[in-house]
Amino acid sequence: MKHTGWRKPTPGLGIAEQHARAGEGLSVPKNKALLAIKRVAAHLGLKPSDMMLLDTFGAFTKPQDWEQSRRPIVWASNAYLMEQTGFSLSALRRHARRLVDAGLIAFRDSSNGKRWGHRDDQGYIIEAYGYDLSPLAARAEEFQHLFAQIQDDRQFCQRTKRQITITRRIIRAKVDQALENALHGPWRELSATFEALLDKLPRGNATPERLLDVLEWLSELKDSVEQAFSAAFKRGDEVVENTSQTQEQVSNETQYMTPKGVNNGTHILNTKQLNPVSSNTLDERKAKRAAQEPPTPEPAESKEIKWSTFGTKKHRTDITVEIVMQSCPDFAKMAYGLSGYVNDWNELHRAVGKIRAMIGISEPAWNLAQDRLGPYVASAAVALICDKYSTGDIASPGGYLRGMVEKAGAGELHLDRSFYGRLNEVRAA
Repeated sequence: MKHTGWRKPTPGLGIAEQHARAGEGLSVPKNKALLAIKRVAAHLGLKPSDMMLLDTFGAFTKPQDWEQSRRPIVWASNAYLMEQTGFSLSALRRHARRLVDAGLIAFRDSSNGKRWGHRDDQGYIIEAYGYDLSPLAARAEEFQHLFAQIQDDRQFCQRTKRQITITRRIIRAKVDQALENALHGPWRELSATFEALLDKLPRGNATPERLLDVLEWLSELKDSVEQAFSAAFKRGDEVVENTSQTQEQVSNETQYMTPKGVNNGTHILNTKQLNPVSSNTLDERKAKRAAQEPPTPEPAESKEIKWSTFGTKKHRTDITVEIVMQSCPDFAKMAYGLSGYVNDWNELHRAVGKIRAMIGISEPAWNLAQDRLGPYVASAAVALICDKYSTGDIASPGGYLRGMVEKAGAGELHLDRSFYGRLNEVRAA
């Protein structure tokens, strides 16, 4: 890269410019390019604030800027970007530099270092200098393949973890049974080795290679435990079980230990028979306390939530998490890429908390929606907004969410109709 005298050239800038030139020769829709990077953003180490700035850049561009032989250039001023993102000037520059170092955007500098641009009557860029988003178009296919690889790795890790759990439980059951019945064999050593392997189990996200190593270690230990178990039975050891026949035999043998005589009773209690001990005073206290305490409310269903249409009590509907995910397939893919499968409302709320910043919904707008709509209804609303934004139906997710909140206050928000209508569209497609 030629040194202009005011921006220090770095390898990251050179790579970003190469991606920009490659993206200029491609025609990739804006929504497709942005969705591709959002799916793998966490894997690349990008922060939600980085994606918020990238979304702000994308909102500044127009669809024709992403056509072949053109470049989507953003020449918005620092004041405009700071207003849209809430960043300080130093934070704005820091996040922009992180996007450049990640190879997602490039700098297109003017002779005086200022950002500016012009469009013709049809909206095409004539000349512009600023942030170049062409690398996103160049790397869209790369990010799609990376997302597919991430999904494959996640499924492989889930299968491996299940195998680790099964193997671990088999080892635990056999070692505990051998120790309880005093079978011959190196059970103390095997138990110590097993505990040491348990300490090596990954506590969080682990690579497939790491999980395979753990599974291999546990499988070898399981083979050793099964061999020792078989060897113990070859020596003639038996496993003692508390069967009904054994208990009857013990009962018959202990009856001869009972002293004879009218007033003489057994002085040794059978501790295997648990007889409840009751106290009238204690029972009365419990009954009195239970009468004074209010009844405990039943826990809400985690799989389903009911809400009324705002502003009226005549219409009620049941919206489940399954309906939300089925009617919003693009949001479901993003949520799966970030957090895995979403099975209940709490998981949906956590997934939305990660995704809302990526589509340009600020924290104040998100908090306002939760306060007015409730956390679960607000999560469902953001899921719907995210899906519409991914398909290009809306341009400003933050403004759309504020509009929903205002409709809810006026009693004109009907989310059930939106979900069922969108679900019909998805099934028809």
